[in-house]
Amino acid sequence: MPQLIASVEGVEIKHVYLHKDRTTLGRRPHNDIVFNNLVVSGEHCVFELEGLADVYVEDLASTNGTYINGTMIKSRQLLHDNDVIAIGNFRIQYLAASEDSGYHETAAMKLEAHASPGGGGALHASFQVLSGSSAGLEVPVVKAVTTFGKPEVSVVAVSHRRYGYYVAHLAGDAKPMLNGVPIGEDAVPLAHNDVLELAGTSMQFLLKNA
Repeated sequence: MPQLIASVEGVEIKHVYLHKDRTTLGRRPHNDIVFNNLVVSGEHCVFELEGLADVYVEDLASTNGTYINGTMIKSRQLLHDNDVIAIGNFRIQYLAASEDSGYHETAAMKLEAHASPGGGGALHASFQVLSGSSAGLEVPVVKAVTTFGKPEVSVVAVSHRRYGYYVAHLAGDAKPMLNGVPIGEDAVPLAHNDVLELAGTSMQFLLKNA
């Protein structure tokens, strides 16, 4: 999946996977990516994900501008693999999705049909813990991207997209499992009653009518 690796003077400071349709970057805390530095405008630029893997960047009338490979952008630009975005002394490397075919689109359509049994409205998503001392606890999934797990063991990201919910392995040596099948870095769709095994804990994914 598309991702951004931000660094300052060669030191990596942030690694972001682009799950959302829009990912904003700026100095103000409400942005998805926050760089607390005066060279960065409050709302500096936005990354827009279209289709399965096309990512565009647009400067939001920032004070100091947004540069791609050394050239200031004047309009919305399509990013290419290994492009480097510069904002002040911040450098952001763009890595395009790899080995990404039409699988997601097909799976997403299947999930959409499942998630709207009556063609009805919004569904509420959550995970119910099945094992350990927290068994029975229900954790709502309310953000566009929610992370679960232990950084030193295994972390997954659950993203809410136009056609449903997806899960991907973000970090950690232990592979998470979905219904007994290992999850990789490429996002896979979640369906009602799927069981996620993560860092020694089993959780059931639930979709309920709003």
